[in-house]
Amino acid sequence: MAIEPVYTTEALATGDGRNGRSRTSDGRIDLDMAVPQAMGGSGEGANPEQLFALGYAACFHGALRKAASEEGADVTDSSVGARVSIGKDDDGGFGLAVEIEVVIPHLDQVQAQQLAEKAHASCPYSKATRGNIEVRVSVSDD
Repeated sequence: MAIEPVYTTEALATGDGRNGRSRTSDGRIDLDMAVPQAMGGSGEGANPEQLFALGYAACFHGALRKAASEEGADVTDSSVGARVSIGKDDDGGFGLAVEIEVVIPHLDQVQAQQLAEKAHASCPYSKATRGNIEVRVSVSDD
């Protein structure tokens, strides 16, 4: 599916990939990168899974707020958490899985779930991952 770009960003990774430095062309993000300790690394820097989790949570929350606006729903004090896991896949390589947790304190469980599903249908990160990796969306009341 082709898109008509509205915004484009660039990033550059140097060093040894997961052990190196990554930065955006505008300099807003400039991070030391390190393999997580759980994967045998030092853990002394950021990693791609953390960056993906940050981006997915923010994007999904934006989609949730848009869905709520369309429905006239109160999403004051809402939050979205993203848990990104990396692990061995069936092909002997690595794959990702994502768990999205939505909290909407001022809505009942049914309405919150409906908004979460609407957000999942429209979020660009959800669209990009659909059919490629496992993404589970849950609604919590805490």
